Amino acid sequence: MVTPQQDRINRRLAAILAADIAGYSRLMGADELGTAMALREHREAIDPIMASHGGRIFKTMGDGLLVEFPSIVAAVECALAVQNLMAGRNVDVPEDRRMLFRIGINLGDVLIEGDDILGDGVNIAARLEGIAEPGSIYISDAAHQQVRDKLDVIFEDRGEHQLKNIARPAKVYRVQGAGAAASPLPTLSLPQNPSIAVLPFQNMSGDPAQDYFSDGIAEDIITELSRFRSLFVVARNSSFSLRGKTDVNEVGRRLGVRYLVEGSVRKADKRVRVTVQLLDAASGNHLWGERYDRKLEDIFVVQDEITRAVVSTLPGRLENADRDLAKRKQTSNITAYDLVLLGNERWRRLTRKDLADALDHFRSAVALDPHYARAHANVAWTHVCNVFLEAADASSLDEALRHVEIALDIDDSDAWSHGVFGQLLFLLKRDDEAEIHFKRALGFNPNDADVPAVFGNVLVYWGRWREALTWIDTAKRLNPLPPNIYHWYHALALYSAREYEQAIRALREIRTLDRWSHGLLAACYGQIDRLDEARSELDAFIGERERELRERGEALPLSSLDLVLSRADRYRDPLDREHFLEGLRKAGLTG
Repeated sequence: MVTPQQDRINRRLAAILAADIAGYSRLMGADELGTAMALREHREAIDPIMASHGGRIFKTMGDGLLVEFPSIVAAVECALAVQNLMAGRNVDVPEDRRMLFRIGINLGDVLIEGDDILGDGVNIAARLEGIAEPGSIYISDAAHQQVRDKLDVIFEDRGEHQLKNIARPAKVYRVQGAGAAASPLPTLSLPQNPSIAVLPFQNMSGDPAQDYFSDGIAEDIITELSRFRSLFVVARNSSFSLRGKTDVNEVGRRLGVRYLVEGSVRKADKRVRVTVQLLDAASGNHLWGERYDRKLEDIFVVQDEITRAVVSTLPGRLENADRDLAKRKQTSNITAYDLVLLGNERWRRLTRKDLADALDHFRSAVALDPHYARAHANVAWTHVCNVFLEAADASSLDEALRHVEIALDIDDSDAWSHGVFGQLLFLLKRDDEAEIHFKRALGFNPNDADVPAVFGNVLVYWGRWREALTWIDTAKRLNPLPPNIYHWYHALALYSAREYEQAIRALREIRTLDRWSHGLLAACYGQIDRLDEARSELDAFIGERERELRERGEALPLSSLDLVLSRADRYRDPLDREHFLEGLRKAGLTG
């Protein structure tokens, strides 16, 4: 007879590691016996490592493992050891035969049934493993909170992801340093100009929902520093990727800069306190620091004062801070400013819902202050994003055009607005005007990594891929830990250069492949006659594209060719358009 105590579901907090082999089905299809033997040999080397860290394998599924650890630190340390071991074991193995583990780690509540472990605590680890790229480690926010100050590794913020069958979006971090034996981190030489990175400011308000505000303050300081031609300023994406990293020497090496700005923000009622310091990354020396206690509406003055102080303190500066600090056409309405910061946080996620939310925030900011140039530019930018991502048709560009023209009427020296206008004009096929505005943006802010990246992408469609590669290289140096889209731009330029293997490597840098990444991979594999892989990637592209159309309530096209024409038609030269389609046809595209 089962007693109430025996029938009760047992729960506990557990550190769960999920792992599998990327492309295992393909490897088995190519050499079933050899793959099975190789996996067994790898497991003979890996299982003792897991045991030595206190890991208990509670489930195996072919190439997959689920492991429980006594602590989240032990789980991450074990994952690093496994990935570095596998990197060494793969050094002499041909690239298409390497076994690369994907690992996801979560700390969460689980259900215990005998020797098995169930529940969302396990499911989240498995979903993280599913979005991790080969050879990498992804951890949840709950796991990150426990290990960020306990391990001497970099945790790269990968933003929020909607994991399959998990109700709420999950914030995800990638553990840098995995697979180091095979992929050492690049050593970046210091630029000739004084080089600087602004790290994300710590939110001291006690409310995580206020993170957007402290991030926005730091981002605005990056923008202001970027205006100085005598400085080399690392992009927001890269410096924010190292959130929580305390070893200033390592951060400086990773970003390739000499100086770091770090700080904190406390926002309460109608007051704000900003604490900031400038550090020499090489020595760790403190060069300057200040604390500002002001009314909330004085935050723009604080940002300008910080920028002047930093530039004035940097050795070897070539410009006068008071003379060259451009006066922003900023708002005096703190609510409008807050709405723009909220909108910025949304659009970076690049989902249809988040872009719609961002557009609402930017329109509200314009309504509160019709003379706020950045709000107008961001309305236009959100429409441009929607069209680029094929989440909206070109009719929305009419509103975009109206708002970006207003932004430039208010502030013709704003690099961001010129960059947005350049992309908008490209979509409108007004190419000569587009190039003028791209070059103005590059002139007004030579440190904005996004402008050379996007300009490089547009140059590919204009048939100027050699120039494109140069601009994309510039963007990647300014943003050494770039977002996924930079790798797409790079791969597209390499495809046009007929460097298909290099394009594949660039696409494999993408953390989570979207539909067009699958499509371009299919074209690359098709061009080098790796037809099984080409077909697999094409199927993934078609599946994702059709799913998206169904979600939008749109009819499916009569042929798979129709799914790619929107992107192919961006090429201005018919020969470039045909080259793009040729790779996809070799992969199996019909129509």
